[in-house]
Amino acid sequence: MDEEKAALSLFLEAQREAVLAILEGLDGDALTTAVLPSGWTPLGMVEHLGHAERHWFQEIVLGHAEPLPWPDDAPPLTTPRSPEEVFAFYRAQCARSNAVLAATPLTARPVGRHPDPLGAETTDLRRIVLHVIEETARHAGHLDAARELLDGKTGLGPR
Repeated sequence: MDEEKAALSLFLEAQREAVLAILEGLDGDALTTAVLPSGWTPLGMVEHLGHAERHWFQEIVLGHAEPLPWPDDAPPLTTPRSPEEVFAFYRAQCARSNAVLAATPLTARPVGRHPDPLGAETTDLRRIVLHVIEETARHAGHLDAARELLDGKTGLGPR
């Protein structure tokens, strides 16, 4: 793995680990509690991040993805699935993303296409990885705030 790809992988993995660390120790009730008026739940956010990994690395980079194991009909950023199912889904999607990243040059153009304006900005794998880092970090920040509202804990995560 070249130096740039290794650096991008390191930062992407750090954000993924932050998401999981922020939520570690929360029970099912807390994971499914909305603390902001928009109604999203921490568990719903993790499922969303799994969908984002699947979308960007499979649907966009490769042009196809395996069918989802369930219908995607829950209200946005919520889920009827158990914490075990959602965390397993997220980890599986991250593993698939890692495999795509390892096997694909950063300069590779995506086979699929995301709608504009973001689609116009994601012209190669490098930009897709940067976008997923950005999205994961943004949602890790949301989860940080939710965790503080749920039980007062702050400063969780590997960094």
